[in-house]
Amino acid sequence: MALAAMMVLAVVGCGKEKRQPIKLTLSTEDSEAILRAAGIMLPDAESAPGANTVVKYFSWVDYLQNYSEDEIVNTGYFTFQEKYGGSIEWIETTYEDKSNDLANLLLAGTPPDCTLTGTSNFAVFPMDCIKGQYQPVDQWIDYTDPLWADMADAAEYFTLGGGHFSIVTDLTYKDVVPYNRRVIEEWGFDDPAELYANDEWTWDVFYEMCMEFSDPDEDRYALDGWYVVNSIVEESSGVYLLDKDENGKFFSNLDSTIIEFAQNMIYDLVKNECCYHEGTNYWANRNQAQYGAGVKDGLCLFWICDRDDGFRLPVEEMNNIWGDIEAGEFMFAPLPRYQDGDGIYYLNAMPKGYMICKGATNPEGVALLASCERFKILDPTVVDIDKKQLREVYKWSDEMLEMHDTCNQIVADNPKMFYTGNLPQGLQDVYNTFDWNIRRSGATSTWAQLKESNQERFDYYIDELNAMIEEYNAGGTV
Repeated sequence: MALAAMMVLAVVGCGKEKRQPIKLTLSTEDSEAILRAAGIMLPDAESAPGANTVVKYFSWVDYLQNYSEDEIVNTGYFTFQEKYGGSIEWIETTYEDKSNDLANLLLAGTPPDCTLTGTSNFAVFPMDCIKGQYQPVDQWIDYTDPLWADMADAAEYFTLGGGHFSIVTDLTYKDVVPYNRRVIEEWGFDDPAELYANDEWTWDVFYEMCMEFSDPDEDRYALDGWYVVNSIVEESSGVYLLDKDENGKFFSNLDSTIIEFAQNMIYDLVKNECCYHEGTNYWANRNQAQYGAGVKDGLCLFWICDRDDGFRLPVEEMNNIWGDIEAGEFMFAPLPRYQDGDGIYYLNAMPKGYMICKGATNPEGVALLASCERFKILDPTVVDIDKKQLREVYKWSDEMLEMHDTCNQIVADNPKMFYTGNLPQGLQDVYNTFDWNIRRSGATSTWAQLKESNQERFDYYIDELNAMIEEYNAGGTV
């Protein structure tokens, strides 16, 4: 049972409230088990570089510290604190301002030590690395070491000039299909998790469910959320609009027949009003884009999203939004697969870990914190404790935990990652046109029309990015 001190809100500068972390304590038995395991896998506390230091952590979100009694303990950060006497100082920014705020801190000579690694919404690669805001991590992380060897391939995603710019501690899945089992049963649909178990969870089954369920006159739409298009078109197909070859060069997949099929399916779903919208506003999501809005009430069938932002929530919030989790109403499944494809289920891999900022004063502390995070992924003792927390604090069922393992295995078997989120502006704009236009315009353009109108620009900006990377690889600057 986790014990916690009360959360305090302190008022800082201009009346802005700054959240203060609270101390959550694992049971004595679990704490001792983690530290025993860490003693086998991690360096000695007396000699480890970075021990007894403060890591300045720059981000718009803090996944390490706790701010509510309804959260679970990050066992990697727990180890960094309890075994090595380390701590973090959270330097807050916003998602929109993160690059500019970091640039200003670097110019002022007050660099933070690290930020989160990632792709898509979390991306600071490649452009922020090309701009000199981050530095290679190879001096502190050895991807041939047994602790890191399984992450070596993922780390290649973040290479420039022969160096790795990310400490990748783990790969997990991004978007999946959460749903309410009571609603599925009321409609007479087969359960998506069972369909997956029988290898029958395909795009055509998904499409038929969406078509049968949706009725705008009843305010009932099968699909909602930010990720409907790219989760189906790219993530579940395993083919990405923008990809990178083994030589580090980016290329386009716009001519892929699988992409064409997926985009046409999205076009049909939008045209048939299966995606939530408000009047002619197809940018809208129900309840100001609240994750899971309408699912409990049978007004939304699938609110496609990732676990951490979408449904790893305190029990009361889960029950109010998604349905009664303790009664078994809530479940999730992988994204469906293309029925005429290679037979493989694909999920987008979401890398976890850290980027070391240029001029960081405590890179050893970052590397030690990352090692603690990596250790919790590998040691079965800590894996079990993390699952125990999900079961006891968030009331996840054994079936949900098994699906969590299944989705992680899908990612491990066929890792695929987005190459977007930190691209040159012109390239990002064209990519967003492909990614958003059909749904958010109400399907006023077909995929063929979109491709014809934008393919030349897409190719031009890809060539421009490749030229920048070549220049950086040759001289370390652009």
